Amino acid sequence: MGEKLMFALAALLSAITGLAPALAQSPRPGSLETYKDWTIGCDNRARCEAVSLLPEGGDWPDAPVTLGLRRDAGGAAEPEIWLSRDAKGREELSFFVDGRKIASAPSRDGEAALQGPQAAALAVAMTRGAKLEVRSAGGLIAQPSLAGAAAAMRYMDARQGRAGTMAALVATGPLSPSAVRAAPPLASIRRALIPAGAAPVTLWREELAALGKFTACADEMRDASPPDLYRLSKSETLVLVPCGAGAYNFSAVPVIATGIPGRRSFRFASFDYQPGWSGDAAHPVLVNASWSPESSSLESHAKGRGLGDCGSSESYVWDGVRFRLAEASAMAECRGAWHWITTWSAKVVD
Repeated sequence: MGEKLMFALAALLSAITGLAPALAQSPRPGSLETYKDWTIGCDNRARCEAVSLLPEGGDWPDAPVTLGLRRDAGGAAEPEIWLSRDAKGREELSFFVDGRKIASAPSRDGEAALQGPQAAALAVAMTRGAKLEVRSAGGLIAQPSLAGAAAAMRYMDARQGRAGTMAALVATGPLSPSAVRAAPPLASIRRALIPAGAAPVTLWREELAALGKFTACADEMRDASPPDLYRLSKSETLVLVPCGAGAYNFSAVPVIATGIPGRRSFRFASFDYQPGWSGDAAHPVLVNASWSPESSSLESHAKGRGLGDCGSSESYVWDGVRFRLAEASAMAECRGAWHWITTWSAKVVD
């Protein structure tokens, strides 16, 4: 091999190696899977959560109850089961599977949680049983459907590398829990501190016209409130440009403005992960956006319908150059589950 070719290959290898850290940092939120009356999803830390749904086509109950099972990655992690409903006060809840009492837990203002051996016993019983009842001293509280529960937990076993081990809930085997895969490393984001100071100068009329043309949101801007402006640094301002509204979702295009008032220039804000409702747009689109300078975070929260039992949300942190995904959650099924499943999380440091 010639000396020049060797140097060229070495340079190419160096370039690829240099790109690896950047590529590794690109967020890849987990997806959701639905098995009959259960939805499940896992995040980048292999932390999985399954949530019960109201049976499709069934009557909407007067007091909906949501049941969920979560489990962290790793052989030592045990399942946790929680229940949520609209209620006040304290009571003791009992969980029956096929008429047999499996576990009990105190409930406060409609929230109850099971951990340890009780949670594990109930989870296994749910995978094998046909009927689950939640009762209190006052009688029957709810009958969350078990249709699809076993399939959802089998999916959890597979995603966490538990299949074939004694730590699995469904796909059990002879292997020790030590054979279960460890949790992947947690992504880290260093946030940029937002300087204190006066609010940015309101956009001039000429700037508003230029912004409407730049974002293609001129028509939507006419009937909306003026864009919201937030300081990012001494030279940069975040502008949330209104670009459409519905009954419960309000869209905005995030733009970065630089320069002196009256002659500011604009560019679309950069994201390491495109907001969920951007679709095929050539620029990012946020829904029901909010900005928090204390945490340098930009939120997008889109409802699938007015009840809020489905949709998606993302939380981004400004690192001085772009907005980086710190957390994402979603619920794809509009079937009475107000608890959305986390699909991505990162550690934010100063």
